[in-house]
Amino acid sequence: MSSAGDNTGISSTGDQARNVQLQAKTSAQGSVFQAAGDLSVHHDSSSLRRPLPRAESVPVPAGMNGLPRRPAAAFVGRDAALTSLRQVLEGKPGTGVISQAVLGLGGVGKSELALQYAHRHRQDYELVWWIDADSPDLIRTGLAALAQALACGIDSVAAEQATVEEAAGWAVGWLAAHPGWLVIFDNVEEVADVEPYLARLAHGHVLITTRRDIGWQHLDITPVRLQLLSRPAATTLLAGLIGPPDAANTGALEDLAEQLGDLPLALTQAGAYIARTPRMTLTRYLDLLKNIPARMYATTTPAGGDTERVVAKVLTLSHTRIQQINPLAIRVLNLLACFAPDNLPCSILDRLPETHPLQVGEALALLASYSLITLTPSPADLQPGEPEDLVSVHRLIQAVTLHQLTPDQHNHSRQAAADLVLAALPSDPDTIDAWPAYRALLPHARTVLPPGSPGLYLLVDYLDASGDYRNALQLQQDICIHAVAALGAEHPDTLTTRHDLAVLTGEAGDAAAARDQHAILLPIEERVLGAEHPHTLTTRHEIASWTGEAGDAAAARDQHAALLPIEERVLGTEHPDTLNTRHDLASWTGEAGDAAAARDQYAALLPIEERVLGAEHPDTLTTRANLARWTGAAGDAAAARDQYAILLPIEERVLGTEHPHTLNTRHDLASWTGEAGDAAAARDQLAALLPIEERVLGAEHPHTLTTRHEIASWTGEAGDAATARDQLAALLPLRERVLGTEHPHTLNTRHDLASWTGEAGDAAAARDQHAALLPIEERVLGAEHPDTLTTRHNLASWTGAAGDAAAARDQYAILLPIRERVLGAEHPHTLTTRHEIASWTGETGDAAAARDQHAILLPTVERVLGTEHPHTLTTRHNLAYWTGEAEGPESGSG
Repeated sequence: MSSAGDNTGISSTGDQARNVQLQAKTSAQGSVFQAAGDLSVHHDSSSLRRPLPRAESVPVPAGMNGLPRRPAAAFVGRDAALTSLRQVLEGKPGTGVISQAVLGLGGVGKSELALQYAHRHRQDYELVWWIDADSPDLIRTGLAALAQALACGIDSVAAEQATVEEAAGWAVGWLAAHPGWLVIFDNVEEVADVEPYLARLAHGHVLITTRRDIGWQHLDITPVRLQLLSRPAATTLLAGLIGPPDAANTGALEDLAEQLGDLPLALTQAGAYIARTPRMTLTRYLDLLKNIPARMYATTTPAGGDTERVVAKVLTLSHTRIQQINPLAIRVLNLLACFAPDNLPCSILDRLPETHPLQVGEALALLASYSLITLTPSPADLQPGEPEDLVSVHRLIQAVTLHQLTPDQHNHSRQAAADLVLAALPSDPDTIDAWPAYRALLPHARTVLPPGSPGLYLLVDYLDASGDYRNALQLQQDICIHAVAALGAEHPDTLTTRHDLAVLTGEAGDAAAARDQHAILLPIEERVLGAEHPHTLTTRHEIASWTGEAGDAAAARDQHAALLPIEERVLGTEHPDTLNTRHDLASWTGEAGDAAAARDQYAALLPIEERVLGAEHPDTLTTRANLARWTGAAGDAAAARDQYAILLPIEERVLGTEHPHTLNTRHDLASWTGEAGDAAAARDQLAALLPIEERVLGAEHPHTLTTRHEIASWTGEAGDAATARDQLAALLPLRERVLGTEHPHTLNTRHDLASWTGEAGDAAAARDQHAALLPIEERVLGAEHPDTLTTRHNLASWTGAAGDAAAARDQYAILLPIRERVLGAEHPHTLTTRHEIASWTGETGDAAAARDQHAILLPTVERVLGTEHPHTLTTRHNLAYWTGEAEGPESGSG
């Protein structure tokens, strides 16, 4: 940047955009900045909601109880563990939040220990709260419930209106602001699921239960490992469950405890069975258990075979009784053992052949009464499309159930489970209305669908459409491996899976790999299918597109241009694929630096698509959107804004107000409103769009995150650089977690965070952040990728703004020939670099050279961009400024 007194700003026109600074000198030495890169991203909005009250001021409501149930009356053998927990959690005053974990195999009593501790010490805490922590979503839900319980007494409307994400964040803020609480995270699967919350807390106690024994030392937690009960404790537990007169039969109790391996889960189930079953005595139960043939199961789980073996004996006895009452219940349990363990929608079982939903409901109720499954009723706030009642099965019960099946029975149950899932998957995974069903069925489908199932392709389409590119890629890799093994590497269906794998590789952030995978595929398709087969031509199209995404827009343009006449001859000039190539040729023409040509090509394509496809076909509407975009990029931001404004109601009527393309148009309308000069309106329009996208697409969908990025950018453009910086700083870890630390969008957020750090007043920090980012982009994107060059450009700018004008000038001088070679001598970004060399030459004291360089640059800018393009006007303005500086009495040069 330049000397004191400059008025600076940053302009960003989309998630791929980079903030490239373009100085416009005035007598007050003000400056304006150019947005280098592309606009266009998609997103949505909703009505404003009442904010939650300030967390610091909210007390704990009287009588508030956050425990899921009363502790079990029969609880023995855990005094030492309770004492150990208390010693750790008491800690030392002033040490901040204290955390402890209880570790052990499933069924050993971790949750009950935590519940007993919380109940016994509830008077020592202002607040005790229990969170089911099987997944990150459940953790957020539990935190949100805490927020609603705390805030409802202060502002019930705000508490009810808050989203899960908002409420969970508020709850963490409340915990950070208040001491004297205990939060239990029950059944944590991964350390990473709770680590972000622990890092933000400064007071209180955290108790964690988990089966996992890795990673806790990283959080300075040494878990309490809960072992099997001692024999005396096991017999005491059995006696309490069974009751008189059998409770006095000490020898039989010890014998049964030994047979059950002293596992609390097995003991509890056996005691419940004996107490519940008519005419079942301890001796009879023990005789039945001893008469079961010894069946050794493979020790394939961390829990070991003994646990599975003893629970299997209990389960077999339950099976016998249940078989007598309702044979369908055993069939249902065998099915449930095949699914993922948690939260299967009960409605999926309604399709079970030769049964009625009422019969299935009776079978589930019977299984629940024997503690073999857990039924969770639908929540009161059930949203449309979300599953109603859910059923879960303990993992140990699943493992033992499957072990007891013959291979044929196992295969039959698994196939039946796969058929149920496949029948329940909606046929339109790209449709937002289908996403709740896919979200609920995803873990179960992944578990039971066999390789090659058409349901796996539906899952990939859902994951891709919903923005989960990394999981989509992983699943597509599995599909591809199976296709190669089952069909052969060159079978047409295998080639299709390889094509889709390459596309998903690019969407997951590796454009260069996507390009290379397509390039490897092309000669195979040319040989197997033919050089002019439609699939082969599609692969050529993808090579061109991913070549551009990898940073070489000119090559992408040229490859599309070479492909177009072939498609016109083979497919026809008006075939949809041919029109698509014309569309992308226009886009990459613009990306290569000729925005006016891109605009004109879209203008020529539009009436053809209107005639061939229809004026309201989605592809036609996309062309209208891109015509608006390149109209703006060619220098007429107001016209771009107006074209988007005309397009929006058409898409709302044709596609729907919450269709992703409609949300994208709302996003671009906001962006071009800002580019046309109203940054505050752009910020506000995007802020209105955000809650809609959070609700429709999801709070962590890539498009939603892009809207958050743009809100930050336009907040800065509207004059609040510090808030823009802070918003991007809050966004960065989300993008790192959702997309990956080296995804282009994540790197873009790092880039703009650096720029707004500078705009907020810390030029040296901006310089250093750009310097730290540059080698990462050079490694990930390539040293000559446009985004990498933009980072080099802005590193030079902030080097100057930090006080070293000569270094800024020299860095730009080094960058210029690279941009001339990579982008072309007349690409707008190359012209911007020439402009900056001139400006920083002046800042070093050589006003005459700055004047001359601007004078040489001006006619080129006028010819390439037009005489009234904003950047042309800036160059003309700065020429006048440096002319005045060179002729003034204080000029350092003649």
